[in-house]
Formats: sequence, C-alpha cells, structure tokens
Amino acid sequence: MMIMEKKLYTLLVYSENVAGILNQITAVFTRRQVNIESLNVSASSIPGVHKYTITAWSDEDQIVKITKQIEKKIDVVKANYYTDDQLFIREVGLYKLSTPIVLENPDISRIIRTVGGNVMEVNPTYVAVMLGGMTEEITDLYFALDKFNCVLQYTRSGRVAVTRSTVEQVTDFLEKQEKKHNEEEQTKEHSKEA
Repeated sequence: MMIMEKKLYTLLVYSENVAGILNQITAVFTRRQVNIESLNVSASSIPGVHKYTITAWSDEDQIVKITKQIEKKIDVVKANYYTDDQLFIREVGLYKLSTPIVLENPDISRIIRTVGGNVMEVNPTYVAVMLGGMTEEITDLYFALDKFNCVLQYTRSGRVAVTRSTVEQVTDFLEKQEKKHNEEEQTKEHSKEA
C-alpha cells in the first residue's frame, strides 16, 4: 500500500454571498477529518461573489475529493486547489511588544528593521509592529522577538492568494454560465415565436 505524501494546499473557493455557506464549506473538511490551517473570507473582484482562501495539509487524492464536494454546493460558483508555487501568497503578522523592553534592547528594533517590519504605533506601554510576508517570515519574527520576552500579543492573518495564471478561472466559469444562460433565453424566445 502506497502512502500519499501530505503537503499544504490552498483552496480558492468562490460563492454567492449567502448566509450559511461558510458552514457548508467547513463541514466538508470536518467530514473528511482534515484540519483547516487558515481561512480568509472576503469580497472578490466580482460583485456579489465572495472568495474563501483555505489552507489545509492533505494528500492530493483527499484534496481533490474535498474540492469536488465543495464545488457541488448550490451556492458555490467555483472551487480549485493549488500548491504554493501556483500562487502569489501573503499574510500579515501583528505584534504588540512591551515598550520598556524594546527601549532597553536595541537588538529588537534592529531585528524588526532587518525583516522589513513596520512600526505602527509607539506609546509608553507597547509598540505595535506589522509584517507582511510568507507564513515562515511571520512566524520567524515572532520566535525571534519571543526570545527577548517582549511579546505582549501576537496574531497572524489567514493567507490571501491570487493565482499566477494569466486567466482567472472563476471569470471564465462565469462567462460560460452567462453565455449558456443567454443561449437558453434565446431558445425560449424562438420557441415562443414558433
């Protein structure tokens, strides 16, 4: 029996903006006992359509099944899975650091500048820092700062991603649906005339 290798996949799911669809999508992962690593939901560039960016560790066979099950949902417009090399990916990390500790240790500021972190606010209690980048860059900065025992709070966003393809698959899908709808309307008009 061959064991398939698990790797991180990113699913891009487009759906109509309907209450309850997120629950339906996440239920597919639950039924297959696949843990969601990150989930980001936002409006897409298409009016009335939302985009879900979901990451999960899985093997390809399992992720294909999950993608197909999600795409069967009535309100889902399109679903595809990708590996990291097929996407432009970013996340945001937010770090709230103790101002007294940051002021007494110049290495902390040096580390933040070296990785391209942005200081958003400084007050007597805390320093708020933001870093955009890949997951590893965000977590690496956290671990570097944590060694100084200065981190008061830390969070990172879910992944946001766009494909490296020159054509947006959901746009192609919607254009085909529109063409099909127009052809059906024309057929109805012709049958009424006959």
